[in-house]
Amino acid sequence: MNITTKKYLKEETMIVLNVTYKCKPDMRQRFLEAIINEGLDKASRAEEGNFKYDYYIPTDGSDDLLLVEKWQDEEVLAVHGKQPHFARLGELKTEFVNDTIIEKYFA
Repeated sequence: MNITTKKYLKEETMIVLNVTYKCKPDMRQRFLEAIINEGLDKASRAEEGNFKYDYYIPTDGSDDLLLVEKWQDEEVLAVHGKQPHFARLGELKTEFVNDTIIEKYFA
């Protein structure tokens, strides 16, 4: 997993994550369907301190899946990382994803 942190403002008020899942060939749609069918996206959106949690499919024909997340602060993001639905996403990644690239921004 690759993590890049970029700070654009001195005052860190919100955390934005751009998570790119490099899916195994022809597995992107199945990965996204599993996320939605198991309600992992809804569970994350329902967490306190979550402002955005949305998936996007690129138009370039790649097997990538982009997740854009916005969180109140590091504390709520740490709580998110301890949730059962977060752990389940990790399990699904072993089946559907080759690599994950995380870009972390402070806004």
